[in-house]
Formats: sequence, structure tokens, C-alpha cells
Amino acid sequence: MALLGAQLVITLIMVSVIQKLGSHISIAKWLLCSTGLTRYLYPTDQKLKTLVGIPKEKHRKGKHIENGKTLETFQIPRNLDITLETAPVTSLDVIHLKFYADFQWLFDFSIYGAIVYIMTEVYNNWYPIKDEINLSMLWCCLIIGFAFKILIALWVQYFKSEESIGERSTCIVTGFSYLLIAMMVLIVDENTLELGLDTAYTSFNHTASVFLINQGLLSSGPASKIFIKFTLAVFCGFLGSLFTFPGLRVSKMHWDTLRYHKDNKLLLILANLSYVFPLILVSLWIKPISRDYLTVRIFSGMTKPLMTASVFESLRLIVIIIAVVLKIILMPVYLQSYLNLAHQRLEIQKKEAGRISNIEFQKKIAAVFYYLCVVALQYIAPLIICLYCTLMYKTLGGYSWEGIYKNLELEECQVPQPFSGSKMFTDDDKTVTERAQEFQLALSSMKQIFTIEVYRGIFGLATWWTCFTLFATTAMGMLYQSYFNNV
Repeated sequence: MALLGAQLVITLIMVSVIQKLGSHISIAKWLLCSTGLTRYLYPTDQKLKTLVGIPKEKHRKGKHIENGKTLETFQIPRNLDITLETAPVTSLDVIHLKFYADFQWLFDFSIYGAIVYIMTEVYNNWYPIKDEINLSMLWCCLIIGFAFKILIALWVQYFKSEESIGERSTCIVTGFSYLLIAMMVLIVDENTLELGLDTAYTSFNHTASVFLINQGLLSSGPASKIFIKFTLAVFCGFLGSLFTFPGLRVSKMHWDTLRYHKDNKLLLILANLSYVFPLILVSLWIKPISRDYLTVRIFSGMTKPLMTASVFESLRLIVIIIAVVLKIILMPVYLQSYLNLAHQRLEIQKKEAGRISNIEFQKKIAAVFYYLCVVALQYIAPLIICLYCTLMYKTLGGYSWEGIYKNLELEECQVPQPFSGSKMFTDDDKTVTERAQEFQLALSSMKQIFTIEVYRGIFGLATWWTCFTLFATTAMGMLYQSYFNNV
């Protein structure tokens, strides 16, 4: 129980830090307001009138009055020669943006969760977890849950608005497309794509059957493999639908980043490396071109493979973390590329004929900055899901950063017998110790059912599929950008 007590201390410290410093120190706010982001200001009515040559009218009371402000609508040429003014993004600007509170909470809480995980891992290095709960896994679950909640909230917006028919159709079509791809992936042999699902099902079916038999229930297994794989495929399809527009948005920002910084060779290398990293991660689970090549094949002039199997497992985890950290480092560059969209819209409009109202023109420019936090969430939420699925894959899957396996011998689970009548307590008679004993028994039963192999299958699929959808959606967006830029 010493480790559990230490974890509780770590958790209480982090909760205290969130309560005391969360409102004063925010990494999310720093990322938006202290990294040099510049926004474009829409021109005022007076400036537009001056450029168009409309004479200034005297203010007439009672006409177009709303909250003490005079609203004027007039037409301007679309090809009006105008230059947008810029201003640095400040905390007073972002605090009123849509989804700013969600972005700040998700990003800051994920940082706190990472600190808790690191502290728990360091402590666990000296005092390994045996029967205690790893509280850092609860933090990881909460962070993944918050990220999913926000992505679903953004996804639902496409189904609420009557003007988002195209976006809604895209989400539905991509969802079914990813469902089909997931069903194809799940029937691939483990010798080709080593997700560990077959081993996970065998272990879960065995341990769950033993548990049910010890409880006096006859069972040959909780569910068929086809049903479980179809359920996983449906979840994968839904995840792919959630990642569709974040991936398209990131691909647009990546395309613009390459265009804006074509003279900065270092930034181009980092941006392209960040873009291709998900494909590299996906290939690390394809056994013939990764594990067999690095851990089995012996090259000429060598007496053994490049690395052992355990080191290869650790390498996959470390590469994922490096990829996520690199993307977060480049996040301000990508956000600035998004803010430059206001200037792009103006340049495109200058090539058009006709006229546009001043209100519509101002909204077109202001909307770019207004949705900054939405874009930031679309960028960061998939990365957070990928990162924390990886951390749970490492911890619950029994891996080590040093490439050392834990003992994975399959032993028949000796599930504790249920409480006899003399040991049952009513809610009024239970003491704290008795409640703790019952909780410990329930936890022990869960651990015996959900073995390391089960966790490896679940989070191995989650980690690999997240990396796959990250690359697939951005690749689809890059094809879209290259096609329409060449038309």
C-alpha cells in the first residue's frame, strides 16, 4: 500500500496545483498569446468608406440603432485594393473566443496528467506496482475522455447546422469508409500486422470463462470473436469520422506552412518529418518490414540483429512520443498559417468581380480569428488521444522504457470465491476496512480477467489505429489541396 499512498500524495499535490495555479499559469494561454501569433484586423466602416469614396453621413437618431451602436450596410467592390492591418494575439483577445475554455482545460489538464504519469513512473522504478491501483492510468483515462468529448462536440456541430450539409455528408461517408477499412484490417493475420488482438481474445475468453465458472455460471466464453471484432471496427469507423475534419484542417495548415516558409530549410525538414511520422509509426506494426527486419534479420558483417525484441517494443513507444512532441512544438507555426487565411481570403476576393456588403466582408475576415481555438482543438485533441493511448499501452501492456518485458506467462486465474453469507455486510454494518476489502476483491477479479495480453490487444489497436487515421486524414487533405491548387 506504500505505492498507493505515494500516488495519492502525487494526485493531491497536482489537484492543489490545479486549484491554486491553474487560473494564473496556463500553458494553453501561453501557447496562444506568447509565441508570436499575429492576427489580421478587419477594416472599419470608416476606412472602407474612405477607400470607396462614400461621403460620411451625419448620424441620424432612431435609424439602425442596436445597443447604442449604429449599424450601416453598404456595398464595396470585391476587387477593392485594401491592406489588412495586423496585431499580436493577446489574452484579452482569446478569452472571448469560441471553445477557448475547452482548449485551455484540455491542454493544461493533459500537461498535469503527463506530470503525474512521469512522477508515478519514476516512483514505480523503485517500488514496482503489485496489487495497487496505478492512479496515473485514471488520469490518462480522464484525459482521453475529455479529448473525445470535445471532438464529439465539434463533430456534432456539423449535424446541427442546416448550412453544413457538405460537412455532414463528409463525416458520414468517411465514417463508413473507415469502418470498411477497419474490418479489412481486423482480418489481417497477426504475422503481418501484429496488433495482438487474437492473443487478447484468447486470454480474455479463457480468464472470463474461469471467472464465470467459479461464480457458479456455466459459460464457454463471454462473446464470439466476430462480434468483438465488429464492435472494434465500428469504434474505429467512428474515430475515423471524428478525425476527418481535424486531419483536413491540419493538411491545409501544413500546405500553407510549406508555402510561407519555403526559404527556411530547417523548418521545412521538421514540418515534413512531422507530417510523415504517422506513416512511420504505422509501419512499425507491420511485422515483415519492421520487427523481422530489425530483430530477426542478421546483416552481413554482424553476428546478431540490430536490436532485441524488447528494445524494439520500447522503440515504438518512444518514437510515438517524439512524433507528438514535435507536432506540439510546431503548433504555433501551424496556427499562424491558419491565421494567414484572412489574408488569403482577401487576395482571392480581389480576383472576383461584383460587389459585397461591408458586413459580409468584415465577417469573412473576423471569422478566421474567431475560430482559432476550434482549430487549435482540432490540432491538439487527436495528438492527446494518441499520446495517452500510448502511455496506457506501455503501462497496462507491461512494457518498459528500457526494453525489458515483464513476466507474461499465462497462468490460470484463481479467482477468489464470492463472499459467503456470514461474510456479507449490509450498508449499515460495513466499516471502512470491510469496504476496502470488498473493493480490493473486485479489483483483483478485474485484474484476473483483463490480463496484460488483453490490454496489449486493446491499446495496441487504439494506438495503431490513431496513428493510421492521423496519416490517412492528412494524406486525404493533401490530395485535396494539391488537386484544387492545380486546377
